Amino acid sequence: MNESTTSRASLREQLALKDRRLQEIAAQLKRELFGIDAIIDRVIDSVRAWYLMPELVSRPIIVCLWGLTGTGKTQLVRRLAQLLGFYDRFVEVQMDGFSNGAGWRGAQSISGMLAESGVREGEPGILALDEFQRFRTIDGKRGELRVERYQDVWALLSDGRLPPALSLLGDIESSLAEAAFDAEREEADTTQRRFKLRSWEARELQRNLKLEMPLMEIMAWTPEQIQDRLLAFRESGQQRWETDYSRLLIFVCGNLDEMYEDLATSVDDCDSDADVFHALTGKLSVIDVKQALNKRFKPEQVARLGNEHVVYPSLSRRAYEQLIEQGCSRYAREAEERCQLRFELDASVQEQIYANAVFPAQGTRPLFSSLHAILGAGLTKAALWAIERGAEPGDCVRLSADGRALLAQWGTLSQAIAAPFEISRLRQRSNADFRALLAVHEAGHGLVHALLFGRAPQEIKIHVASFEGGYNAYSSRKVWSRRNLRDSICTSLAGRAAELLVFGPELSSSGAESDLRKATETAARMLRHLGHGPRIGRSDVATDSEENYCTDVESSNAPIEALLQAEHARATGLLQAHRQALLSLVDELIQQGQLSPARFAAVVGLPLDRPEDALDPYANRLARFRRERPAQASEPQRRMRGRPSGDARLAGGAVGLLPTA
Repeated sequence: MNESTTSRASLREQLALKDRRLQEIAAQLKRELFGIDAIIDRVIDSVRAWYLMPELVSRPIIVCLWGLTGTGKTQLVRRLAQLLGFYDRFVEVQMDGFSNGAGWRGAQSISGMLAESGVREGEPGILALDEFQRFRTIDGKRGELRVERYQDVWALLSDGRLPPALSLLGDIESSLAEAAFDAEREEADTTQRRFKLRSWEARELQRNLKLEMPLMEIMAWTPEQIQDRLLAFRESGQQRWETDYSRLLIFVCGNLDEMYEDLATSVDDCDSDADVFHALTGKLSVIDVKQALNKRFKPEQVARLGNEHVVYPSLSRRAYEQLIEQGCSRYAREAEERCQLRFELDASVQEQIYANAVFPAQGTRPLFSSLHAILGAGLTKAALWAIERGAEPGDCVRLSADGRALLAQWGTLSQAIAAPFEISRLRQRSNADFRALLAVHEAGHGLVHALLFGRAPQEIKIHVASFEGGYNAYSSRKVWSRRNLRDSICTSLAGRAAELLVFGPELSSSGAESDLRKATETAARMLRHLGHGPRIGRSDVATDSEENYCTDVESSNAPIEALLQAEHARATGLLQAHRQALLSLVDELIQQGQLSPARFAAVVGLPLDRPEDALDPYANRLARFRRERPAQASEPQRRMRGRPSGDARLAGGAVGLLPTA
């Protein structure tokens, strides 16, 4: 075997070892960080080339991690740097501009921080730019914002090669000139006494001029020596003085609230379902990221961030449950070590922690603080109570929860321990009349939606902490046909229709006010904006003075009212025809306070299996149209085809400007 073959075999072996190490790191991260397995796989794949063959990297590898607060972006980067063996060559910068080195000149630049770190020029290192959204360079009106710190970040993101700090070197030369001028006016030999490099100036000279001598030696230079060095720098050509960080792995981390502002927000965060919100945030793409970035940064700056944008979805219910299980085990273990008692936590404890601590749009931080407030104090109080009553080391104390307090049990004794279960208390609907009203109203909405759209609502709840009422949540649609819009109006009016059907006109409540407003808005949009009525032209009053508008809305008022009446009657008919399904939903809501999609389908006994992204059958209708024979044109139409009037030519030209499908 020749030397070349041996070398290739050795290289393959080294690459295989590194790749196996990457897979081990991915598995380790998945054991430690719950609910982001797909994110971990994507990040590992993004850094593979950089890790396996860094010598082939000629510009920084940029990986952008975007997501809501508390989803583990920074934690993943830190742990990955540690497992890769780069924690001594890892620099983390808080991009708000105030979190690092306040008062130190080097903290004005990222290159200054890199120079103080273990990252060496021309060698691989990891840089994390956290809270990047706070580094915005344009305001809400696209006006330029003044940003003083970290301006070298854009050069780093571009090619990783930084020019020398010419302004700093110019400042040093100015100081030298001032010192020489003062020396001429005073005694001889005062120049050395009057001018001395400060430590940060010496460090910047050392870095920018690539000097090998110790810092103390540079600080002891005379003005003449400094001047000679600066002169040599100017005459040597500055390209070779660039600082090379082209082999950096750069993680850009941040929260882009603009990506989430259009998601469903029918309820406050404590009442939204973690799995529903997880599914919504999981649909965000690189397009959503770039649209959000364009509201904070200039286009050329957005371009420098590249296209490797990894979007964190919010955590799923199972991920939160795993975190709660892990936290409960840790607190029980620590309490046992302190007081020598064993603790068994009933499943009801984890259920109440979830109910009171999970805020899907706020990530894990509320969960961790609630875990400490509930178990950190609760286990201590339970231990003191048991010990005061004679518990011995090794005895078992059991804890359960009922939505109002933790319940401690030792032997035959039990004790209620106060716990911050405020959300559970707010969700309780003890008034039987109110529960019945909410259940009928929300069941009406949910049943009509399921009948018309072929799938169950994403959520139905009457146990709500954030307001006095209940709600339905539905999946979004890509396209709204005329039929879909009518079905939406019918669904909006179904809550009032259910109240009238069950309780009668005299007991129908004020709870349908927002439903009536939404139905009216949809009907007006159909007829005035979308051309789904007898008139095609838009007939509405604009709020923006720069828009063209028509004030002739009177003619559309009667058709809107007629549409609302027709859809209300349709909702009533559907509910009457499915009376038993309506009552089954009402009973389930009164007993449980909520229904999942699977439970909804089981209760009503209907085939609700239409895919979430299903549209109306446009493809089938197109195929049918292709098969149909063209209708014979009328005599007036034939005459129009043979007479190219000015209007016809204009219309033809306009049509020709439209893009083809």
